[in-house]
Amino acid sequence: MAVKKAKPPAGYLADTGIWVEVERGRLSAADLASIVGEASVYVSPISIAELVQATEIPPDEHVRVRRRATVQRLRDKVILPIDGATGEIFGKLAFSLVQRGRGSPVHRVRDIWLAAQAIQHQLRLITYNRKDFDDVPGLDVHLLQHGDVG
Repeated sequence: MAVKKAKPPAGYLADTGIWVEVERGRLSAADLASIVGEASVYVSPISIAELVQATEIPPDEHVRVRRRATVQRLRDKVILPIDGATGEIFGKLAFSLVQRGRGSPVHRVRDIWLAAQAIQHQLRLITYNRKDFDDVPGLDVHLLQHGDVG
């Protein structure tokens, strides 16, 4: 009997924390490529929203400029849509988490949207934040540790 090799993911959806590490210079495009290989990396509008929100927070203009540049670079990547199917998956995930006693989805709404998009598009979610995603049913997570690359 032949041993089946695990099918590589069709691509990756990067959690916002991945883009934050890129913006801070802790994770380069080459680092990301070494992790994902030939697979595509996609952006969620949720990550764009989180990063735009964070652009005006720092008092230092040079940090705001750097963050705006990161957002602009992400706009040039493939941004996955959020549609009715995403909403249905989100609703089912949120209900499942509540049913299993995993707390209110209100505090995790952005993470659940990201998870819903990854599941919808059959992508692996790449993140540094295990606790945000390890209890999401049906989600394929690729967990990075700080210091894995670079």
